[in-house]
Amino acid sequence: MTQSSRTDTGTGPGTGPGTGTGTGPGLPVVDLSLAAGSGEDRARLHGTLRAAATDVGFFQLVGHGVTANETTALSDAMRSFFALPEADRLAVSNLNSPHFRGYTRTGHEQTGGARDWRDQMDIGLELPPHVPGAGEPAYWWLQGPNQWPKALPQLRTATLGWIDKLSAVSGRLLHELLASIGARPDFYDDAFAGHPHLRLKLVRYPGTAPDGAAQGVGTHKDYGFITLLLQDSVGGLQVARPDGSFLDVPPMPGAFVVNLGELLEVATDGYLKATSHRVVSPPHARERFSVPFFYNPRLDAHIEPLDFPLAHHAPGATDDPSNPLYAEFGRNELKGYLRAQPEVTKKFHADLLTK
Repeated sequence: MTQSSRTDTGTGPGTGPGTGTGTGPGLPVVDLSLAAGSGEDRARLHGTLRAAATDVGFFQLVGHGVTANETTALSDAMRSFFALPEADRLAVSNLNSPHFRGYTRTGHEQTGGARDWRDQMDIGLELPPHVPGAGEPAYWWLQGPNQWPKALPQLRTATLGWIDKLSAVSGRLLHELLASIGARPDFYDDAFAGHPHLRLKLVRYPGTAPDGAAQGVGTHKDYGFITLLLQDSVGGLQVARPDGSFLDVPPMPGAFVVNLGELLEVATDGYLKATSHRVVSPPHARERFSVPFFYNPRLDAHIEPLDFPLAHHAPGATDDPSNPLYAEFGRNELKGYLRAQPEVTKKFHADLLTK
């Protein structure tokens, strides 16, 4: 999710009236800078976090410390990438990568079996490939090198720097979130030790599809722990309500949209909530840019049930037979990629579809 150039740095107590720890007409607003404040400040932070994470599962995050200059550098590099000639973008196509890294053409990713009208670039930590050996889980295919366009060397610097910056923000946020429900803040530190599966997408929604379909990206939940979304000034993100309707999430200058993933819902037996969401295509030929960052544990991390005082109040995690969830994170992540990227799957991993 990307953001246009802003003067707001996101480092202060908020970006508008009532943004310290509260709710507006849309999502709750959480100010992470309160974590460094007084006991009263931390109590307010934890109260708002707990309410947002157990009710909506989505919120706006301010006070995160990411500056306008850092945001502008990423946004400029992303827009430069999508402005490259198509041949340059296709030179880093994910059809070159058994690790699902690289560029996906518009309409070639799927959600719920229907095409998403967007193109994107998948980037993760820069690691050597791990081709699964005999007896090793297939999810190790997800570890591997990125692809970088030769004409745009600044893309590597901007995106890998963004991963480092948002990983630190997400780690602080996860600690505060766990503390807000009375759990030990470092409960999942071991799951993120070593090489956590951190990744981002640079996404462009090019407007409405020629057939008039409005699916920018279809209704879904994220697989892992926490997603931080940077979006530009063009709306389109919608969050599902319990009654089946959708709430629009207007862009908020200086803020990340945060949502929780399915693993946190399962780990807390439904106390923390992973919420379905979607993106409606912008009208006509108007473009929308965004950068979702996914804060996820190691591929081989086993996610233990969270020990917290209110566990007996947990309503139970969502049970979806079409989407089984596993304690080993890599199995969830691979399952998602195999479904979302049918061309890459057919080319490199057709054998996995029969398992």
